[in-house]
Amino acid sequence: MPAAILCGAMFAISPLLIANAPYESTMGLVQKIFYYHFPSALMFLTAGVVCGVASARYLATGNPRHDRLAWAAAELLVLFGALTLVTGPLWARKAWGVWWTWDVRLTSSLVSWMLGVAYLLVRRYGGPGSDKLAAAMALFGMANVPFIYISVNYWRTIHPLTTVVPTLPTSMGLPLWFSAAAFLLLFVLLLRLRVRLEAQRAQLDAMYQLLDE
Repeated sequence: MPAAILCGAMFAISPLLIANAPYESTMGLVQKIFYYHFPSALMFLTAGVVCGVASARYLATGNPRHDRLAWAAAELLVLFGALTLVTGPLWARKAWGVWWTWDVRLTSSLVSWMLGVAYLLVRRYGGPGSDKLAAAMALFGMANVPFIYISVNYWRTIHPLTTVVPTLPTSMGLPLWFSAAAFLLLFVLLLRLRVRLEAQRAQLDAMYQLLDE
């Protein structure tokens, strides 16, 4: 599909843009992890919002389409959350001398990722009623998203304030937002594919039920 080709091309181009971006004055080369860490974190938070909104709509309407969307978003939350939690310590160890510190943003991000894992475990092994229990968990996870984002503005943390990214010079901002666009396109593609797979699985289950009858 054209979108997949475009996504692949963007991921092929992004390392070239990142390589040509200037070094940060204090962190040097390791700072360039940021160009993938930040987009991963954006998709991590976006997945949390999508999962929460879809879960709320499922609880309100009982429409299985919303449930499938929530499930797919939860899987992407775990995927992009893992990328965020891996790239962050790799950067932090070199830049700040620590792999991990229990500051507010790191801890709340870990909680959200664990909620995503718990959501998937509940859906797989929870039995009857697990869809609604998982949906309630997703609402809690969504409530944590704005807290993760603004926490650096109110508590002492090794992360910069949220005002730093919008003020980056063009030489850094262009590769960053290009990478973010590539990650967003990848997120949308994976979400659509996963939702379609769940819809096809539901149709197959319905066919098996008809055969059993």
